[in-house]
Amino acid sequence: MRIERIVDLSRPIGSQTVVYPGDPPVRLRPVATIERDGFNVLDVGLGSQSGTHVDAPYHCRADAARIDELPLQRFVGPGVVIDARDRRPREAIGPDALAPYEADLTPGVIAVLRTGWAEHYGTDRYFDHPYLHREACERLLARGVTTILVDAPSPDETPDGDHPGEGYPCHRLVAAAGGVVGENLCGLERIDWPDPLISVLPIRLEAADGAPVRAVALRMTL
Repeated sequence: MRIERIVDLSRPIGSQTVVYPGDPPVRLRPVATIERDGFNVLDVGLGSQSGTHVDAPYHCRADAARIDELPLQRFVGPGVVIDARDRRPREAIGPDALAPYEADLTPGVIAVLRTGWAEHYGTDRYFDHPYLHREACERLLARGVTTILVDAPSPDETPDGDHPGEGYPCHRLVAAAGGVVGENLCGLERIDWPDPLISVLPIRLEAADGAPVRAVALRMTL
């Protein structure tokens, strides 16, 4: 096997990084420079849920595995890109959206929800994204899919003053199954080949609820 192509699915982390409402902003500050010290060092301040990142079950369950305790198999595997771009703002993605892909949704697969909402990154509209219906999440878990990624801030509806949300049911279901949620992916339109290998390996933050990732899709050939 060899790698024929690698596509970056990650947001850069910097001053323009969009964070979930209430999360700490990203802060990057040089503390050493080549001109003064002979080398560069950056002081990095950010939340565990910054940028393109994954959530461990501990994000929603106090008794569950943390990011550095999960098997690496949760973060690397064959991907199935589920096209849900026909959904309107804050519309649920139900089990019907999974139907064309069910034969490929098997244990070990990484489900990648393509809502198209990545194009709204950096605007208020980004938080009005479509979301995964509880029944669709249950269907994925029943088929053995325990890693679910999305090109939006969350697979659950993002609450605001007009939309209280439903208590993050998909996060809680995936956490109860020992699975992983990944958020803020981008560039899914560049996966223009079948059967991509997806990698969302996180930084090994000790005892953390989640961590940023360098998400990529790889095209493998014999």
